[in-house]
Amino acid sequence: MHIRKMTLDDLEEVTRIEEANFSNPWTKAGFESQIKAGDSLYLVCEVDGKLVGLCGYIRSFEEADVTNVSVLEEYRGHGIGTALMQTLIEEGEKAGVRNFTLEVRVGNSSAIHVYERLGFESYGIRPGFYENPKEDAMIMWRMDEKRKV
Repeated sequence: MHIRKMTLDDLEEVTRIEEANFSNPWTKAGFESQIKAGDSLYLVCEVDGKLVGLCGYIRSFEEADVTNVSVLEEYRGHGIGTALMQTLIEEGEKAGVRNFTLEVRVGNSSAIHVYERLGFESYGIRPGFYENPKEDAMIMWRMDEKRKV
């Protein structure tokens, strides 16, 4: 398993991974704009030279919104999502990010479990956040200990 920064050369494969996993996937142009932005970090994971997963965030000061976590179905359950998120958090902290947030489908118990193991906690629900199928989102935060109430 090799995790590295996403590049423009990855866009075709990244878009395919998104389309395989989501009913409303990010577009090639969406990823391209984030790769070029100075306030984001996007990573990919390769296994035997094949792109199998990705994740990324958009940063605002000391906070980062994790916008994408996606692993090809046949590679799930092997720690790839966890490794991607751990690397994203580590790199974010090196860059000064202290708090991370994300939304996850309330029915996605395996992803919620991964996020909880990485220190994320539930802070509420966004009703009807997701489409195709319609589902609520759990809002999760991983906060610097000083920010917790």
